Amino acid sequence: NIHWNPPAHDGGAGISYYVIEKRESSRVSWTGVESHVEGVSYKVNKLVPGKEYIFRVAAVNKFGVGEFLESEAFVAQNPFTVPAAPSTPTASCVTGDSVVLSWERPETDGGSEIDGYILEKRDKEGIRWTKCNKRRLNDLRFRCTGLSESHYYQFRVMAENAAGVGPPSEPSEYVKVCEAVYPPGPPVNLKVTDYSPNTVSLTWSKPIYDGGAAISAFIVEMKEASEEEWIQCAGIEDTNYTVKRLRENVEYNFRVSATNAASVSKHAGLPGTVVTAEKLEAPEIELDGALRKIVSVRSCSTLRLFVTVTGRPQPEIKWSKEDDVLSERAQIEVTDSYTVLMIENVKRDDTGKYVLTAENCSGSKSAFINVRVLDSPSAPTNLQIKEVKRDCVSISWEPPLVDGGAKILHYIVEKREEARKTFTSVCNNCGRNSYKIDGLQEGCFYYFRVSAVNEFGAGLPAETAEVVKMCEVPLPPGKITLSDVTCSSGRLSWEKPDNDGGSRITSYIVEIKAKEDDNWTMYSESKAVTVTLNGLARGREYFVRVSAVNEKGKSEPKCLMTPVVFEDSSAEPVFNLLSNAFSVRSGNDLKIDVPFRAVPPPTVVWKKDGKLLKETCRVNAHTSDTSTQIIIKDATRIDVGVYEVCLANSAGSASAEIHVNVFERPEPPTDLSVDEVSADFVCLSWQPPQYTGGCQISNYIVEKRDTSSTAWQTVSSTVARTSIKVGRLTQGSEYQFRIAAENRYGKSHFVESESVTAQYPFRPPDQPNNVRVVNASKSFIVIAWSMPHSDGGSPIIGYHVE
Repeated sequence: NIHWNPPAHDGGAGISYYVIEKRESSRVSWTGVESHVEGVSYKVNKLVPGKEYIFRVAAVNKFGVGEFLESEAFVAQNPFTVPAAPSTPTASCVTGDSVVLSWERPETDGGSEIDGYILEKRDKEGIRWTKCNKRRLNDLRFRCTGLSESHYYQFRVMAENAAGVGPPSEPSEYVKVCEAVYPPGPPVNLKVTDYSPNTVSLTWSKPIYDGGAAISAFIVEMKEASEEEWIQCAGIEDTNYTVKRLRENVEYNFRVSATNAASVSKHAGLPGTVVTAEKLEAPEIELDGALRKIVSVRSCSTLRLFVTVTGRPQPEIKWSKEDDVLSERAQIEVTDSYTVLMIENVKRDDTGKYVLTAENCSGSKSAFINVRVLDSPSAPTNLQIKEVKRDCVSISWEPPLVDGGAKILHYIVEKREEARKTFTSVCNNCGRNSYKIDGLQEGCFYYFRVSAVNEFGAGLPAETAEVVKMCEVPLPPGKITLSDVTCSSGRLSWEKPDNDGGSRITSYIVEIKAKEDDNWTMYSESKAVTVTLNGLARGREYFVRVSAVNEKGKSEPKCLMTPVVFEDSSAEPVFNLLSNAFSVRSGNDLKIDVPFRAVPPPTVVWKKDGKLLKETCRVNAHTSDTSTQIIIKDATRIDVGVYEVCLANSAGSASAEIHVNVFERPEPPTDLSVDEVSADFVCLSWQPPQYTGGCQISNYIVEKRDTSSTAWQTVSSTVARTSIKVGRLTQGSEYQFRIAAENRYGKSHFVESESVTAQYPFRPPDQPNNVRVVNASKSFIVIAWSMPHSDGGSPIIGYHVE
């Protein structure tokens, strides 16, 4: 099972799927495992056990395949081993044809859970081990039957897990198969379970060895520590017994023996003595599973908390309620072994944490139980009138402090005219914490209330504290702003009132007053929330205020905080650009924001590469009083260039150039050529891509392929130059080469070469001409010849003379 994380960069497009390949570590070629995996994990099957493998994964988007991520090498084998050997089997319950074998688990299971055991036997007169069980054993004990009487047998056991069968245990001692003639072993684990001034309770376990016959009874004996003689108390079949009628504050010894059909076992003595006295135990409180969780009870039903309490002497029981007083309706019952708290007709106030305390002379113990009474919710909180209009009101509220132990399902909204005594429903299933109440009568007075509803019903209502009048004069206008101030004019604007008084605003009154005057003069009255102030004296200070008017009257005026002075404040455009270069990954959006300062606001013109920028559904320009911006969605290579923004107003003009670059993976290299061919190497060269993807080419990837195969092999993935010598070729084989360019944003498509055969570009030379003897003696001969007609395309480097 292999798993990986998605790439840190998805190439600007979503990951479509993944490609998985594998190879044996002893091989160099990769083979496909799966070519279309949509998840980030995969289970690889059909591996050869014991082989070492390496895996690699690559992500694929709409632009192509990314780089591969390789795994470490590992061997295909189980991560666990066979278990160790169990303990040596021990024999018991021997009969004329059977014996019971038991053993202990292995010290280690090999990392895989043990599936079972295999038990084998061997006759003393034979040499072969044979299986005792036909089916795999799951227990640590097995009765082996079908044995020959009076024969001696040896036994051994093996454990098995998912990896196979482990080594056998040490063989047991030889066991003679015959009817029981031996006494049983002594009982084991004899101990005291309880005591009092007159009794002692004992318990024990059956003997490990029963002598070959079933245990028929157990004999219990006692004696005072100061006496020598043992007294038999009982002969019983059970493995526990309570000795009664003992003397108080006396030390006693106890022992138990077992009997079978053959004889009586040795005694099993109780270590030390037992003093008959009152047993002291600290209190213990046992809460069942239901009480450990939150106890939910319906309103008006009965709450009953039953808790088991133990301790000697009997502890004193106390019930209380944390951070509150226990209800007077609570009824408490206490016995030797339990206590009960019961409250009938529970109410919402009974919700809380109930604390139980048990205390005696040996200590104290406390426990708590959380109780939740399921009831209708309390009233909603913070009910407010948010907006009042002529015939409607908007109200809002917050959820109740107490939800009644269940989720708030919805709210009930009601209204009441002041002249009436009853509320009428407006909405019975409001799912939000606000509501707009329509259809109200203009000029009337209303009260409103809201109730929360859960699965147990509607809770108490929250009611508006004051009556709501449906029509009144509006509140003053909101914030007043003065802008575009020149030597003779300015633009005054304001926000609408928070409340229109229950009737729509019919107009706004603008009043002005010179600083030295005492009286206000009305300047204008209109429905618009803006007005241009003209005709005022230059350099003189004026105060301005605005009032809202509806059909019931005029609001209180809202004043502009600072006096108005009309002076020439025009300014030519100035850019506040931090940078004039912007870059974006191909496929992403680019936002170019150009802040500026200019009074009055300028006209804006955008250009690209000297031409007016054409706005499309993908390229849009937006301008405000303080900035202009263009937004390019899904940027591509065509968006690369020089952008120019031009600003102009009455005070002057300015322009700024902005360079935009789009990053993406490059185009393939160009002009791939084979420059030289030999028997074992080929020299290749190429030209860089025409488009590098907006950034520098980091390297080239060169691959080769024997034309007799479809698999490409990497020659080098880190070529920095535009040429390479590809060696280690096989003479006479035909090859094809391909090259891709890579930058920081990805790898281009490959450009492929023509097929090339690895061989020398020349042939053997012709034979020399005119071979002749030019001199001779007793000890030597001088011969001469002429050069061959053709050297085969390569200079002659020597001659052979025979």
